Amino acid sequence: MRSTGNGIETMSIFEATMLICFGVSWPISIAKSIRTKIVSGKSPLFMAILCFGYACGVIHKLFYSMDWIIVLYALNMVLVAIDLSLYFRYLPGEKQAVATSTGNKSLKATGESAP
Repeated sequence: MRSTGNGIETMSIFEATMLICFGVSWPISIAKSIRTKIVSGKSPLFMAILCFGYACGVIHKLFYSMDWIIVLYALNMVLVAIDLSLYFRYLPGEKQAVATSTGNKSLKATGESAP
């Protein structure tokens, strides 16, 4: 945000554009996870860090720079949280499918993946 000189602050078009661009990618990722039920290649740590970052953006907007951009931060945070929850929902089934396809009975029993 920048000051207009009379104490009124305006939101940054670049901040909004960045959040919109990030926001477009999450529904695509969520749809792919739901459609294929495959989550390998996704990083839960990365998604958790993103959720934390978006939460920090929301907090900043609440305390220091309230404008409509807070909606984009909150929406992105919710979408990443949904994708993260899908990761944990589909990961056990994916490990089971790998164990079944490789014929590794010990993996089936423990639910662990092959090295």
